[in-house]
Amino acid sequence: MSGHSKWSSIKHKKAKKDARKGNLFSKLSRKLTLEARRGGGDIETNPGLRLVVELAQTAGMPKENIQRAIKRGTGELPGTVYEEITCEGYGPGGVALLIEAVTDNKKRAIAEIRHILSQNGGHLGEVGCVTWLFERKGLIALEKNKVDEDKVMDIALEAGAEDVRDEGDTLQIIFPPEQLDQIKKKVEEAGYTPQLIDFTMIPQTTVPLKGKEAYQMLNLMNALDESDEVQKIYANFDIPDEIIEEVSSK
Repeated sequence: MSGHSKWSSIKHKKAKKDARKGNLFSKLSRKLTLEARRGGGDIETNPGLRLVVELAQTAGMPKENIQRAIKRGTGELPGTVYEEITCEGYGPGGVALLIEAVTDNKKRAIAEIRHILSQNGGHLGEVGCVTWLFERKGLIALEKNKVDEDKVMDIALEAGAEDVRDEGDTLQIIFPPEQLDQIKKKVEEAGYTPQLIDFTMIPQTTVPLKGKEAYQMLNLMNALDESDEVQKIYANFDIPDEIIEEVSSK
């Protein structure tokens, strides 16, 4: 399945390997602080924080960085107060965009997102204009060369997953959000270490893009991804794999 999930997979792997890791750690630090302030610093009683800690560990974020971010959220260390915002809009070709950000200045963050969109053929929309196009799901990604694909399929379906998608060099298990712990446990019991565990927004329909619009759309995604305040970007574009790999690897 070409599209946003392919782009996300490439960006996730790249962020773990190159100079953009500092950008990834900054995003994770903000999210850790926010979740700790919202639900406390104990991962056993704060599932939101536990998920972000797992994301940070998978990304290779040092343990001391994780602890400092959590302590800023609980007030044990001085720190910035963050809030979570979601912007909705459109990209080239009418692609729907959901943009999640964590910021200490809502007006500034929205202005920055608006500017990035306007510079890359997109624009902000009204609240609710594209949310209805997406469904919230749980996601576990596994590296294909480290698992038995048939076994993963059996485990996932027996545990209540809705789908297992082949995304090139990864398998993505898609499931209702409330089944995260159950499916994660089954995967780990089988001896597999997930490449990624997260919540995502799956589009119900996609917009095919080629040529100039495809490149413009991916440049927009990259520009948004470079913002420290932008946490996640969901989009319903369908772009050929070779174009995604060319632009996302830059």
